Amino acid sequence: MAVEREIRVPEIGDFEDVEVIEVLVAAGDSVQREDSLVTIESDKASMEIPSPFSGVIGEVAVSVGDRVREGALLARITTSDAEPDAVPIAASRNAVKPEANDRPEANDRPATNDRPPASAEQPARNTAALPSPPPHPAPAAPTAHASPSVRRFARELGANLDLIRGSGRKGRIVKDDVQDFVKRALGQVDTAPHLENLLQVEPARSIDFSEFGEIEIAPLNNIRRIAAKSLHRSWVTIPHVTQFDEADITELEAYRNSQQAEGEKRSVKLTTLTFVMKAVVSTLKEFPQFCASLDETGENLILKRYFHIGIAVDTPNGLVVPVVREVDRKGLFDLAAELAEVSERARNRKLTQADLSGGCFSISSLGGIGGTAFTPIVNGPEVAILGVSRHVLKPIYLDDRFVPRLMLPLSLSYDHRVIDGATAARFTTKLSDVLSDVRNLVL
Repeated sequence: MAVEREIRVPEIGDFEDVEVIEVLVAAGDSVQREDSLVTIESDKASMEIPSPFSGVIGEVAVSVGDRVREGALLARITTSDAEPDAVPIAASRNAVKPEANDRPEANDRPATNDRPPASAEQPARNTAALPSPPPHPAPAAPTAHASPSVRRFARELGANLDLIRGSGRKGRIVKDDVQDFVKRALGQVDTAPHLENLLQVEPARSIDFSEFGEIEIAPLNNIRRIAAKSLHRSWVTIPHVTQFDEADITELEAYRNSQQAEGEKRSVKLTTLTFVMKAVVSTLKEFPQFCASLDETGENLILKRYFHIGIAVDTPNGLVVPVVREVDRKGLFDLAAELAEVSERARNRKLTQADLSGGCFSISSLGGIGGTAFTPIVNGPEVAILGVSRHVLKPIYLDDRFVPRLMLPLSLSYDHRVIDGATAARFTTKLSDVLSDVRNLVL
């Protein structure tokens, strides 16, 4: 005998009025206990809600875009009278039941061109030509079936899920489908001009370098892999421009050297970078658009009223950018001590997530290594980063004669969506003025 039962939102913690971003079933679908029904998303996590029964869906009570809370009706399901009562099933946060080609170990592998061809047991993925662009803008609500992790992966690559054919259960899109689609799109630049967010470049050729001599495979460590993804995302999503300038730090260096004895008493080394950090904060106060981020719509600028500066640190395991907070409220010696401490923790891999978040502007200093200039990559979602190279003694024409001055090269990369070239030039000019006279740091 058939029994109609209700499926409601289970215990989801402290979340209220969370949005339904995906409906995975429709009326008439047969589901098994623990099959995912809908995906909901709060500002902190995505969660899939599973079915507490096996049976046939009679009615789906929610749609994409609806907001629900604990106890809200999701669906009605018809089960057999032999179906046991539901046991409490918690929503699965940021996770889904693994499917073929959607397991974590598969997801973590980089895309390659040596995947074996599809067999009779394995459905072919995206073998058809790229679909034509839709005649009208796609609806705001997502229609493709994919897990939150796959949606996130597609967003990072700029892939439109509505144009991808899924190979998973019930047409669900898995990570390999996204990779296949992007590779084909990159190889067919003439047929994919409508993919506005996709790079139109030729895919990398697969080369067997062992044909030319002895090689060694050295896998990237986790820090380098994470940094590579972040840098690539920033490079392809932020229109970069770099403004080059230099600052006369002759007097600043003379003052810094005069304070070395005091630094030794405090067991602190007062570095040029410490002064640059204070000068940057002074300049940010005059140019607040450099201390900002674009919101997710790209239509609003979030101006930050705090001054947490990220400092790129070169470690044996790769580049990391710990954040020094409230730089505007700290003296030079306190700042120098904190900078040395956080750099040491970075090299010893003892940074916490809190150490790496909350920055409003970053500085990458290569002064201790060398070079005259470089193009640093903006550390998104920030909108600017300052590169500092090694200072050098130059003949500068002053008062009708050439005099030796210590010049510090500056390289300011910025997001051209937010900052114009003229504004960037004014920023570096102001920064140079602040650095040229140490007294400006107290103004």
